[in-house]
Amino acid sequence: MKPTIAILCGGGPAPGINTVISSVAKIFLKDNYRVIGVHEGYKGLFAAEPEIKEFDFDHADRIFSRGGSTLIMSRHKPKDHEFSTKFFVDNNVKLLVTIGGDDTASTANRISKFLNGHDLDVKNIHVPKTIDNDLPLPDRNPTFGFHSAKDEGVKIGNTVYEDARTSQNWFVISTMGRSAGHLAFGIATACHFPMLIIPEMFYNTKPTLDKIVNLIISSMIKRRIRGINYGVALVSEGVFHVIDEEEIKRCGIRFTYDDHGHPELGNVSKSHIFNVLTQERLKELDIKIKSRPVEMGYELRCCRPIGFDLTLCTLLGIGVKKLYDNGMSGCIVSSNSKGDISPMFLSEMEDEMGKIPPRLVDMDSEISKLCFQNLHFLTEADFGEVPFLESPEEFDFFKILEWEE
Repeated sequence: MKPTIAILCGGGPAPGINTVISSVAKIFLKDNYRVIGVHEGYKGLFAAEPEIKEFDFDHADRIFSRGGSTLIMSRHKPKDHEFSTKFFVDNNVKLLVTIGGDDTASTANRISKFLNGHDLDVKNIHVPKTIDNDLPLPDRNPTFGFHSAKDEGVKIGNTVYEDARTSQNWFVISTMGRSAGHLAFGIATACHFPMLIIPEMFYNTKPTLDKIVNLIISSMIKRRIRGINYGVALVSEGVFHVIDEEEIKRCGIRFTYDDHGHPELGNVSKSHIFNVLTQERLKELDIKIKSRPVEMGYELRCCRPIGFDLTLCTLLGIGVKKLYDNGMSGCIVSSNSKGDISPMFLSEMEDEMGKIPPRLVDMDSEISKLCFQNLHFLTEADFGEVPFLESPEEFDFFKILEWEE
């Protein structure tokens, strides 16, 4: 039996997955390897009868520029007792290529140790992906999928902004980003939105729903006194992960709850929550500004990759072959800004607790400082123009965030 390369995908989709799969398949098929894909990630890998996809050049060539994933994905994280050597022995697997986040990479490391303990020499090389751009890659290089998702978000964002201008009202948008605001930052700055709210902004103060709503209203009022009666406020969903859970439960929005009693944020529209709270606050202030919610989430994950990610994902896919030929295993394939391929190991990325700290938006960088200066918000200098506000300091951007002007 030919030596076999097995590919699986874990976690959620990101533009460019098919480009990685296609590039890995083509480069190994060229050297007469058998290449198979495993559906449903680790769940499929250890199933009694795994569902596999046999790759040939025709299929690999057909998918390289498509969005989504030709292999069905899964977030399943197997327990040690689920591990088995059967799939690897039956298919003569020499290399397991995993595509996913740090969880997928950690599980692959566990599997490698298990297989080595059973005298099976199966290499593993991991290709990192996330549209959140929050993995600490060298040179602050972007994770694959980020730029394509951002580009798709900009297309939607520009359309929404044009609607706001045309209809003379506001939109409150929420976009993905679990712990880092890279996606929201990139979309908002590209679209010239007047308000951007990301978790990294709250480095001097604890974020609350009231503070976020007041930031949105600060922008609305600032524009109104400048004669601009429309706009878009974009909020990264990551702020929900740094707000106290009890406050979220008390906000008046009805949630479903998981088995541990935690609100299931994935089941609700974050933009709807912020828009409702904003409208309630505006009503209390007797200010008539119409706003509508727009959720920017799953629309971004399976779009076609743009040229940047097509090139990056092709390089990473071919880079898998380079590392394998060099005898590397248990590593992550990465590329620097010059396009050089090198291995990274989880141990290089983990903190003292064994977790990979997310790469956050650098609030001290010049791009951050300049872009936040370009937002529209109330400051103390505007207080004389807002006599209708009893407590204008509640809407002072710098006071809310406890930033220095």
